[in-house]
Amino acid sequence: MRLDHVSYAVSNSELGSTVNRLGTLLGATFRDGGVHPRFGTRNFVLPLAGGSYVEVVAPLDHPATDAAPFGKAVKARAEDGGGWLGWVVGVDDITPWEQRLGRPAAAGHRVRPDGFDLRWKQLGVLDLMADPQLPYFLAWEISADQRPGAGAVNGVPAFERLEISGDRTQVLSWIGGSPDHDPLEEVKVDWIDAEEPGVLAVHFRCAAGSVRID
Repeated sequence: MRLDHVSYAVSNSELGSTVNRLGTLLGATFRDGGVHPRFGTRNFVLPLAGGSYVEVVAPLDHPATDAAPFGKAVKARAEDGGGWLGWVVGVDDITPWEQRLGRPAAAGHRVRPDGFDLRWKQLGVLDLMADPQLPYFLAWEISADQRPGAGAVNGVPAFERLEISGDRTQVLSWIGGSPDHDPLEEVKVDWIDAEEPGVLAVHFRCAAGSVRID
């Protein structure tokens, strides 16, 4: 179990400018990730040290956007002004989570501009929509060297910590841990008491120093 990535949602018209702005702040260049045909979204990604990554994602004008939970979540966040959509926990096998939540994972795929077809399964986006402090779960069906998080150069950028408005005990219970056993100990979280739950900001270690993006 690991922190797979964090997602930042914007409108399609703001996708290019947001990618440029965040790339400038982090001192790195995002890659065109392509279209998620089953979800009605498209993204750009930035690999981080350790195999995690940042995703900037936008809804498309497509029927799938209003049908798929992920498309609906991205569209709702974009229409609310954009910003951090959520965080994603990577697991090696999604089956235990399907059994635990009593529903099947959704299959996802997108074809990168180089033609490679990325495939995965994800579960819990509906729960994220209902309670944005919660992460959803993702299991890749491709090798680690082909995942979006592969290819960070010289160990930067890298995650430093997350700022999350929420209840630590509740979130750990959702992930599968407890106050005494955090299965994501490498993920440093500042738990913030704010009016709205969810990811408030992400801190990164960059070549020029620490950067906070809210």
